[in-house]
Amino acid sequence: MSSSRLETEHLYKVFGRRPGDAVTRLEQGADRDELRDDGSTAAVIDASFTVAPGEIFVVMGLSGSGKSTLLRMLNGLLEPTAGHVRFDGDDLTALGDRELRALRAHRISMVFQHFALFPHRSVRENAAYGLSVQGVPRAERERRADEALALCGLAGWENAWPDELSGGMRQRVGLARALATDADLLLMDESFSALDPLIRRDMQDQLLELQKTLKKTIVFITHDLNEAMRLGDRIAVMRDGRIVQTGTAEDILVRPADDYVASFTQDVDRSRVLTAAAVMDPETHGDEADCDCPTATPDTPFTELCALSARLSHPVAVLTEDGELAGVVRRQRLVGLLGDRQGAAEPCDSPRVPDRAALTGGKLTARA
Repeated sequence: MSSSRLETEHLYKVFGRRPGDAVTRLEQGADRDELRDDGSTAAVIDASFTVAPGEIFVVMGLSGSGKSTLLRMLNGLLEPTAGHVRFDGDDLTALGDRELRALRAHRISMVFQHFALFPHRSVRENAAYGLSVQGVPRAERERRADEALALCGLAGWENAWPDELSGGMRQRVGLARALATDADLLLMDESFSALDPLIRRDMQDQLLELQKTLKKTIVFITHDLNEAMRLGDRIAVMRDGRIVQTGTAEDILVRPADDYVASFTQDVDRSRVLTAAAVMDPETHGDEADCDCPTATPDTPFTELCALSARLSHPVAVLTEDGELAGVVRRQRLVGLLGDRQGAAEPCDSPRVPDRAALTGGKLTARA
């Protein structure tokens, strides 16, 4: 199945009087509050990013940050006040209504927060709805709908009605409907936020498992940072209409762009996100020592690093697959990331990690 590149370039959306003038003022340095005093609301301000083929790109922020408005400009449901949206090289902002409808019918699918199922249609008919809009013959659309339902764990429920399903199952039907059209781009607007926590996590697992096979280009909107960290290959954090940081989960946790991002991430469970590669310090040599001690790899999870550090009197060595020393993880670093900022700021008085030869001579992995 194919996937395509999505790009936005200096995207603005202003509601109210004289939106074009408002964009000019924003470009000159005006802020949201100044525009609001004049009767305009700047929902999205100068948003530029690229989503690679096959990537899950998560846009997150609090209510009112502009993330849902941004999403609706990606498939033409809202027309940008300024800027461009390009999908697989085509400028969506230059397309007419008929071309946009064809794009949404064939190449871009949307998964909504509240399922948006037709109560008078069966599960199969709901999953096949996008294909019926495309004009696909009945036998073909039912076959493809059944395949999509099976991918989403709903084989055997094809003839059921939406009110016979749990919330999680109804959301799976919504996802199957998007997958059945074989669209290149999936836009998911708070798609799991209406679900109970356990069902929500199950849907996250389902999406990640499907993505291993389908490799769709996905833009996922959420206000939940833990969900963003779990799903996103990269994450864009929005505040007051602007994207304030874009990066991997590790980038945002370890290198927040400003105090807002740092405060936003302070309660995240870092042990579920960080690996040795994200928290290690570069190290090129060590003291000569005869040491048969456990080491980590760049992919070693945070929790295992903590366990290793507690057993060692020196920093944890991080070795590559070839046995080369990539860096070390110091205990103070781990303590700091767990929330003890005072401990993280103290000077490190741990002994230097044993040298590369000593480590590789008696190499053990962190998982051993």
